[in-house]
Amino acid sequence: MGLFSALMGNAGQASSEDLLKQYSQLLLDDEKIEMGFKLIRDVFIFTNKRLILVEKQGLTGSKIEYKSIAYKAISRFSVETAGTFDLEAELKIWVSSEQNPSITKQFTKSVNVYEVQKVLAYYVL
Repeated sequence: MGLFSALMGNAGQASSEDLLKQYSQLLLDDEKIEMGFKLIRDVFIFTNKRLILVEKQGLTGSKIEYKSIAYKAISRFSVETAGTFDLEAELKIWVSSEQNPSITKQFTKSVNVYEVQKVLAYYVL
């Protein structure tokens, strides 16, 4: 992931091994990481059971919020691919019956958003 893209808040794919080293304490015994993405300070992880959002807060990032969203709570999602002149693709997720997306994330062009959509579709549908 390029520095400019990271500064703009776009996510790039992170290796499952690195995520497992850092976040294994969040996982259940039979839970495994399917795919994960890193922003500058934040991470979101797709497991075989839920979506985990890791949001670092404050100047130092020492305060961390971990959000866990069960796939059954996701009512819909959309994936918008990057165009010729766009720098990023976008993922929107609606939780329960909310009218506006609860989660919006942007990806660099290097991320295959079709794979992201496939993981979400597999667990949500």
